[in-house]
Amino acid sequence: MRVDDIELRGRVLRAGDSGYDTARRVFNAMIDRHPALILRCADVEDVVSGVTFARTHALPLTVKGGGHGVAGHAVCDKGLLLDLSTMKGLRVDPDRRVATVQAGVTLGDLDRATQAFGLATPTGVVSMTGLSGLALGGGLGWLSGQYGLTCDNLLAVDLVAASADRITASAQENQDLFWGLRGGGGNFGVATSFTVRLHPVDQVLAGAVTYPPSKARAALRVYRELASTSADQLSANASVCKSPEGDAAVSVAVCYTGAVADGDQLLVPLRKLGPESDAIQPMSYRALQQASDETFPPGQQHYWKSGWLTVLGDDVIDLMVEGVAKAPSETSAVGLQQLHGAAARIDPTDTAFAHRGPRYDCLILSQWPDPADSPRNIAWTRELFAALQPFFGASVYVNNLGDEGAHRVKQAYGPNYEHLVALKTKYDPTNFFHHNQNIPPHG
Repeated sequence: MRVDDIELRGRVLRAGDSGYDTARRVFNAMIDRHPALILRCADVEDVVSGVTFARTHALPLTVKGGGHGVAGHAVCDKGLLLDLSTMKGLRVDPDRRVATVQAGVTLGDLDRATQAFGLATPTGVVSMTGLSGLALGGGLGWLSGQYGLTCDNLLAVDLVAASADRITASAQENQDLFWGLRGGGGNFGVATSFTVRLHPVDQVLAGAVTYPPSKARAALRVYRELASTSADQLSANASVCKSPEGDAAVSVAVCYTGAVADGDQLLVPLRKLGPESDAIQPMSYRALQQASDETFPPGQQHYWKSGWLTVLGDDVIDLMVEGVAKAPSETSAVGLQQLHGAAARIDPTDTAFAHRGPRYDCLILSQWPDPADSPRNIAWTRELFAALQPFFGASVYVNNLGDEGAHRVKQAYGPNYEHLVALKTKYDPTNFFHHNQNIPPHG
């Protein structure tokens, strides 16, 4: 098994090599796996060579773009890791309002390039996230109410298939695959490049208001009213977190892309309740995209549970407030991210991402620094999830999903699951790409 005999532009790393431990590391510090080989791909031809080598030698294959997925599927033991993080080619066409980006680009990389022209595409809300995994799983963020999810703004995806063939999927070519790539995750091949639609976005009215524990429930009720009636231009997210005293406090973060005066008027209910701090102000969209980064310090242990809420009732509010007050870690929280507007109006079968209609992505985001504290933090997360489970129904956002079993994977893909199975059978009949939220082919 001599990968050295393959002509490559990138670098091959083995255990003990300089850079090996950094390359195998992912966002979730709970994941500690040791691939036999890491190929730091320099270009698409390296990806083709890596896929061919792994298939020829029956090696497990994983793909790392940003490495942000909480399940840690980007890395496995004793296999080949294709590290795409150095593939950062990025070209913006401001006249056509499109960008073509390689698979190693992060949200921060993309924002830096597009904001130079006053443009953006909807992505997530943490700038070090890799665009690739986010886009293939959906991509919910501040601009989704106005412009849809990241996957709704994909124009084309270049892919290396299990056969090592290079394929382009778009509305004009391989339309069935293009449908599946918009929400079906990494099940169909190694995505090496994305072409995305851009929109005019410059200054926004954004930031957060925070409320003390005594107003936590009232703040969530005001948030519920604001979110349920908000225009496409206004997106609002809520977070229930630990206060310094150990009780549950609430913050509500917003982004409004219209005129500041109009936004201020819409936000009157949030301010009328009397927050203890108010950081909502005009800012650049890029600054907003980086605002949450500090809440995810590197090296943290992560264990997440989530589900879609279509109704944010008082009973759910009580469970969240009471549950967060019991969290063992002061950096754990429950987040509510709004899906509405343009993202909600798309038919569930138009893309592989099926969870449409107004709703909230409710994420129990448990994080802590010391591995010795893992048992009690995991137990807390599971307990709160069990309490909230009846309100989620059979649904979950695939980009928040850990290793939770085949039934949860089916819930993530929802009513489009069987269609995705048929696509998987066509494009990856041996399930070569299975280190993901996996869709097994027929047979």
